[in-house]
Amino acid sequence: MPFNGEKRRVVVTGMGVITPLGMTLEEFWNNLLAGKSGAVPISYFDVSNYDTKFACEVKGFDPLKYMDRKLAQRCDPFTQYALAAAEIAIKDAGLNLEKEDRDRIGVVVGSGIGGMATYHKQQETIWETKGPHRISPFFIPMMIADIAPGRISMRHGLKGPNYSTTSACATSSHAIGDAVMLIQRGDANIMLTGGAEAAVTPMGIGGFNAMKALSTRNDAPEKASRPFDKKRDGFVMGEGAGILVLEELNHAKARGARVYAEIGGIGFTADAHHITEPAPGGEGAVRSMRIALKDAGLKPEDVQYVNTHGTSTPVGDKSETAAIKTVFGEHARKLAVNSTKSMIGHLLGAAGAVEAVATTMSVVNNKVHPTINQEEADPECDLNYIPNKSQDWNVEAAVSNTFGFGGHNASLLIKKFRE
Repeated sequence: MPFNGEKRRVVVTGMGVITPLGMTLEEFWNNLLAGKSGAVPISYFDVSNYDTKFACEVKGFDPLKYMDRKLAQRCDPFTQYALAAAEIAIKDAGLNLEKEDRDRIGVVVGSGIGGMATYHKQQETIWETKGPHRISPFFIPMMIADIAPGRISMRHGLKGPNYSTTSACATSSHAIGDAVMLIQRGDANIMLTGGAEAAVTPMGIGGFNAMKALSTRNDAPEKASRPFDKKRDGFVMGEGAGILVLEELNHAKARGARVYAEIGGIGFTADAHHITEPAPGGEGAVRSMRIALKDAGLKPEDVQYVNTHGTSTPVGDKSETAAIKTVFGEHARKLAVNSTKSMIGHLLGAAGAVEAVATTMSVVNNKVHPTINQEEADPECDLNYIPNKSQDWNVEAAVSNTFGFGGHNASLLIKKFRE
């Protein structure tokens, strides 16, 4: 169906998550509302020589619940997470793929880093054998970031647009935005989209430690991720996947699908400033939020909630607070503003998708989860961050922000579905 200049409406009809707070939508959401932390001592490798010894690991994940052993062995953990979340999302959407035109179903799933665990394991093989001849023939296809959407498409026979996005921590919000545009222009009726990451590895933790980006609150991991709190000292690494089923509205209605919410607008910008620090005053974030609002045809006062990037870094949280004030003016004081990362940590390339799921659940349920570990106010972070306890909140429209190293900014506007 060629693009005729009219934007087709795009709705969310299914969601699946694999997270440090649960591997079902219900468990994930309930744990968010309860204010639980997913941070634990790292179990994957010896951390005795690392500055940071904890992360938000996915607990109890068994890939064999979602795929056979042969496939699992040929997939890096990030791809296993993506495949599992996709299975959950397809089921949640009530999709009968046998009745669908699979040429019209696509997959855009991003990863900020890709198969870091696989890379580390194969690098060790070279060190141990002093040569390249014992490297697995599956090394490259297990490592590359685009293999997650490739595997999902092969598993389900989905032959529409298929690729991966990579923009650091903004990766999966860009993936969702791309999926929206593909549906709007008529290239697909349904898109599976989101992100996956599994970077709790020696090089992942060590690399971010070298940047002084991670919290080192080893005596109290559950207190370490504290976005907007005065004593924040860096982010906490997380892992997992989030997959959303996006659908053209008329197609969803024709098959009697349940609609969670509508993707009303998207905004993408660049800081063009610094490889890791945001532009002064969050200038790039200001523009991405304003573009998303304009795309949705909404005014700032039409929004009730902002799910922030909120990483728990000293500079980032202050910058995002300033950006929200600039965009929303006095209305910023009336917003619910929170950070999902306070509980699940920073899922890097999967962050945007998992946080979009959390935002969608707020739109559906009129509840906003807390930002935990809000103990001491930072005078430069002075909005209502929903401290420590969830709140009932009428959410007609919400903005979900993600910002990535390299100056990448992405804002998604998610709103209640109205006929």
